[in-house]
Amino acid sequence: MVRMKTVAAVMALSILAAGCSGGGSESSEPAADTVKAEAPVDTGPPAADDVATLDGVAYASLTGDAEAGKSSFNQCRTCHVIDPGMNRLGPSLADIVGREAGGVAGFNYSPATADSGIIWTEEKLNQFLEKPARVIPKTKMFYAGMPDPQARANLIAYLKNPS
Repeated sequence: MVRMKTVAAVMALSILAAGCSGGGSESSEPAADTVKAEAPVDTGPPAADDVATLDGVAYASLTGDAEAGKSSFNQCRTCHVIDPGMNRLGPSLADIVGREAGGVAGFNYSPATADSGIIWTEEKLNQFLEKPARVIPKTKMFYAGMPDPQARANLIAYLKNPS
């Protein structure tokens, strides 16, 4: 009986990870017109005000498309909603831009997130979405990341204006 529960738990986590893995049909290659900065060496979590991405693509070089971001948000829906005051497995993402990490009332954040000192600017969201565990080690968020910088910009545009 214990083994069946363990197998079921592993299968559920696998399904959840697959749903949050960014496995859509979006390209992982940056658009030809994006500006690449020198990619930082991955030496641990960046400071709260550091927004450099591993791929070196500067957020300012991108223009997000909210309609395309709405499609990208589908992979987030397993855990998040954009409705204020509604939490799921993850906190509500309503009004996330400008909010302090760990700032949704009633959600039980990991100590790593709650104590990160991060303010969710568009640039910081871009960095976080690329590889969440790099930005906030020991986060409870089960998401490998979104390697396509344009897809990240689109998602951020949608989160800024989900209507």
